[in-house]
Amino acid sequence: MGQTAVVATSDRGLDLNSLDFEAPGWLRALLSGAVDPGDGLRPYTPEEADLLRRAFEFSYCLHQGQKRKSGDPYIAHPVAVASLLRDLGGDAVTVAAGFLHDIVEDTEVTLEALEAEFGSEVRLLVEGVTKLSKFNFSSKTEQQAENFRRMFVAMAKDIRVIVVKLADRLHNMRTLQYLAPSKQRQIAAETMEIFAPLANRLGIWHFKWELEDLAFKYLDYDAYRQIQELVNAKRTEREAEIQVFIEKLRQQLIKAGLEHFEISGRPKHLYGIYRKMQQQRKEFHEIYDLSAVRVIVQTNSECYRVLAVVHNCFRPIPGRFKDYIGLPKPNRYQSLHTAVMGPQGRPVEVQLRTEEMHRVAEYGIAAHWKYKEAGSSVVKPEEERFTWLRQLLEWQNDLKDDKEYLDTIRENLFESEVYVFTPKGDLLALPQGSCPVDFAYRIHSEVGDHCAGARVNNKIVPLDTHLRNGDIVQIITQKNAHPSLDWINFVATSSARNRIRQWFKRSNREQNLLRGRHLLERELGKTGFDALLKSERMQKVAEKLNYASVDDLLAGLGYGETTTTLVINRLQEGTKPEPPPTPLGITHTLLPRSATTTSRSKAQSPILGVEGLKHQLAKCCNPLPGDPILGVVTRFNGITIHHQDCPRVAQVPGERLVLVSWNQEQLKQNAQIYPVELRLEVIDRVGVLRDILSRLSDQSINVRNAKVQTFANRTALIDLCIDVRDKKQLTQIQSQLRQLSDVIVLRSRHQNGSR
Repeated sequence: MGQTAVVATSDRGLDLNSLDFEAPGWLRALLSGAVDPGDGLRPYTPEEADLLRRAFEFSYCLHQGQKRKSGDPYIAHPVAVASLLRDLGGDAVTVAAGFLHDIVEDTEVTLEALEAEFGSEVRLLVEGVTKLSKFNFSSKTEQQAENFRRMFVAMAKDIRVIVVKLADRLHNMRTLQYLAPSKQRQIAAETMEIFAPLANRLGIWHFKWELEDLAFKYLDYDAYRQIQELVNAKRTEREAEIQVFIEKLRQQLIKAGLEHFEISGRPKHLYGIYRKMQQQRKEFHEIYDLSAVRVIVQTNSECYRVLAVVHNCFRPIPGRFKDYIGLPKPNRYQSLHTAVMGPQGRPVEVQLRTEEMHRVAEYGIAAHWKYKEAGSSVVKPEEERFTWLRQLLEWQNDLKDDKEYLDTIRENLFESEVYVFTPKGDLLALPQGSCPVDFAYRIHSEVGDHCAGARVNNKIVPLDTHLRNGDIVQIITQKNAHPSLDWINFVATSSARNRIRQWFKRSNREQNLLRGRHLLERELGKTGFDALLKSERMQKVAEKLNYASVDDLLAGLGYGETTTTLVINRLQEGTKPEPPPTPLGITHTLLPRSATTTSRSKAQSPILGVEGLKHQLAKCCNPLPGDPILGVVTRFNGITIHHQDCPRVAQVPGERLVLVSWNQEQLKQNAQIYPVELRLEVIDRVGVLRDILSRLSDQSINVRNAKVQTFANRTALIDLCIDVRDKKQLTQIQSQLRQLSDVIVLRSRHQNGSR
């Protein structure tokens, strides 16, 4: 059905009896004309109900005929996503986005058409969760990184974007069994690394638990089944013990004069049990607190009164008490946690919270949607609870390498934090193992770059001191202070590590700028190069690549932040590439050969133009297949093949030059290898050579030899001799190595020269 027919749907809507899937009750009520779906949640206004009916009908008609891998009608997926959002208490715009979130990706409908039909809010949410499969990226890592960048930018505009995305991911995980095993593992790993931590950051616990358990099932099915069977085998016994505990606690609370409270037990989810077994290196029978008891009261003070009763009635376990009321988690989670010895001599975890805390704990960011009257449910990212989101946005501006960006996201989404204070009393959450340098860079990059020392709890401490909960941290700065390469070995956060590396790259700016200029000039040629650098066209290329100026772009080229291939591709966009100028006035047309030259000799020679003649590659420039080359006639050694930009060629009279080229057919049939020497200036740390060799091994590159020189300034030179087939492969290798954060400068070196 075309788009026009969908837009012109009748006021009566679709016939419920004609639906080819089982619609949930709330949707059937809505399609029947009701504004109150009858599920106990807030009813819609007539305008909201109309928006949802139109969104469903639009999605239903456009997805008609499409099937899921399970064989179910595709519309079942957007309806399930909308239902999850409805259960969270999402407003009409959020639920409508659930119906429409796959429209742009899976149909011909554009974002502009969607906005015209449903408004800018719906467009923003749909655009934020639309995958970028229609765009061409050079690698899966780049595609994934760009996808997350786009999603986080949309989240900064409206946090509901990620709630829709989480609902989409949860339903996809529930139906993951219909995909191929490799696809199951890929999606499950992404869910465990990114989306479950995001649900945790937003405080939507029942999304987090189900996402983790489903991902666990596909990542390690044997462990999942084993724990599931063990939990089921002990369930009756465990529930009986918890019931005894609850009844005893109930009686003590009544004696203490507490009248309004709710007490219940809850089992821990399977992945939580598995993670505890792994972290504590225990067997299942050694994990006793498989269930928790929750007490919900009316006020904060009653939480502490209940805590006193619990500790008076049962023996508390030292070191297990946590006050998340006084120090809430970054996602605004609040509760008192304690662990005590139960009646059977086994540990029992107890959580104490108010009703409002419980709503936030269960629904997180959606808590205020579910329990409020009609009105906007937009949550502004400026709120304190979204400091982590602002940090993600800052990092995506700082980190241009896609792998580093993804690693930083994974590191900073997981909850394993230490809470420390600034001298003014502001609370900061840092990853476990953080030190004062991490704290300094969290405050501001300028504070980190000029950090000269630190005080923790008013005592001078070494900069590699691990911070602990409750520490008061003060950074001592000096104008002339600067980062030390030693810091990279002990900082815990990727953001601090990356900013330290960036400082060292910036400090060598002039050298990097000259290096970048040389690299680009080598690719484009000298003719007109200076004019190109000053042109508006080149400035636009720099801006497209997120650089403020051409000099910044050249410096980025110099220290490997971007590549010449990317710059040249941007230069050629929208223009027909012209053949490069021929050096020294020599035409690219092959010189006529004598009739005695046979086709067989051509096919056997890797170079056209020297068939039947003695020839060799010049050792001064060591050209590779793919390089522009020229032949130089020598007195005694036949023809020497040089790179066209080799300095020695410029000194040779024109009558001694022979036009030659690579024999592509012969190279394809009989691939040869050529030794190339690389020199890398790197940050000296344990494992840097291993990382470089691992990257080469991933590309199936043979390393003939490796030599390392270290220096007092904590940098090192690594000389490698590797085997490559051609210039294209060398360029790819150089690009891969420059993506390593520890690589400051990379050059290809040869026996008697460099380029």
